[in-house]
Amino acid sequence: MAISGLEIYKLLPKANCRQCGYSTCLAFALQLAKRETQLDKCPHVSEEAKKILTESSLPPIRLITLSRDKTQLEIGNETVLFRHEEKFHHPAGVGIILEDDLTEDEFIKKVSQINKLRFERIGQILDLNLIALRQKQKDPKIYLDRLDFILENSLLIPILMTEDKTLLSKARDLCKDSQVLVYCADINNYQDMVNLAKEKNFILVVKAGNLDELTTLISKINLEGFEDLILDVGEKPLRNKIWDFTQIRRQSLKKKNRILGYPLLGIVENTHPYQQILEAITLMAKYANIVLLGGTEPWQMLALLTFRQSLYADPQKPLQVESKDYPVGSVTDKSPVLVTTNFSLTFYTVLPEIEASKIPSYLISVDTEGMSVLTSWAAEKFTPEKITETIRKCRIEEKVSHRSLIIPGYVAVMKADLEEKSGWQVIVGPREAAGIPRFLKNLS
Repeated sequence: MAISGLEIYKLLPKANCRQCGYSTCLAFALQLAKRETQLDKCPHVSEEAKKILTESSLPPIRLITLSRDKTQLEIGNETVLFRHEEKFHHPAGVGIILEDDLTEDEFIKKVSQINKLRFERIGQILDLNLIALRQKQKDPKIYLDRLDFILENSLLIPILMTEDKTLLSKARDLCKDSQVLVYCADINNYQDMVNLAKEKNFILVVKAGNLDELTTLISKINLEGFEDLILDVGEKPLRNKIWDFTQIRRQSLKKKNRILGYPLLGIVENTHPYQQILEAITLMAKYANIVLLGGTEPWQMLALLTFRQSLYADPQKPLQVESKDYPVGSVTDKSPVLVTTNFSLTFYTVLPEIEASKIPSYLISVDTEGMSVLTSWAAEKFTPEKITETIRKCRIEEKVSHRSLIIPGYVAVMKADLEEKSGWQVIVGPREAAGIPRFLKNLS
């Protein structure tokens, strides 16, 4: 956690020797607190102070990076319990669990379904990050064949779910330079798993049934000199998992308990398709950094990925598009000109309706600081002056031969004022985006 300049000053020798480049130890301490200098510039600082200051500068939750080729997933390193305090910085990873006891045809079909789970929403691509292969068959060759198929036919980061050390070693080698996750180490096998993790360079999931056991296990693993961990609280009712996840997050952030300062893994074992998504969303909301489930239906993933997009958005900065004119279709100088705000949700609600009309048009996005039509109008961000400024900046008059501008029906009250300020004829469009196709087709 952050440490103040005065707290740092108490740990310094207070010699004012100026060898650090600052006139006093206090000035040096204040610069250290702002991270504008380095501790090693002080030649007299004690080893104990170095240890304390080094530990205080570490993030409360360790940053873990999983990768494969050019794909990378960073999780952890969060600093707040609630997103309205600041924001959550590293979006949770979402992955599908496949089992090696599926028939070959079923397995190929599942991988194909997973590869298609990619969506676009309000200008952002939503997709999965991980694919976990869980061992069910005793024959290790089947597991390796299935893993090889995944690596050849998917770009997702693999998770190896097996405790067979020999198989795990071979499977890790198949993944080559990828930084993969292995599930899992417990109190019975942690020494072997840690040794293998060091040798083969992978991230390790640590599992225990309660927080006391988990704390003890992490301490033992840390003594082995290994810290690339993700935590799992085991199979238990959802409410118990949420309790454990919340306590771990509180301990790491509020109590500065570094033993529990690691990302969390939530596995959804429920097979009911609706319950799967409800549980996955709940786990993500209450601090799971990775969520794994078995469902592969597009509607399931769209719901989960949309929730993730919202959860990790900055609550103080709405999603916005660039303020400019957007040609929709093969526009000409006769194409209609519509105006809306730069709030992503509004813009990407209007845009597909214009496309559906099959009438080539210009859509002008006005910078309203990411507010919707009515909100920005009430906040005086979507005004005749702002719209006039935007259409002149876009130089839309050079692209069309007419001077007609279509505004949203909800702000019809500004029609006369906008006509006076812009010099354009203002046409009041429909209130709802769904009315745009019919409106444009009837426009003459």
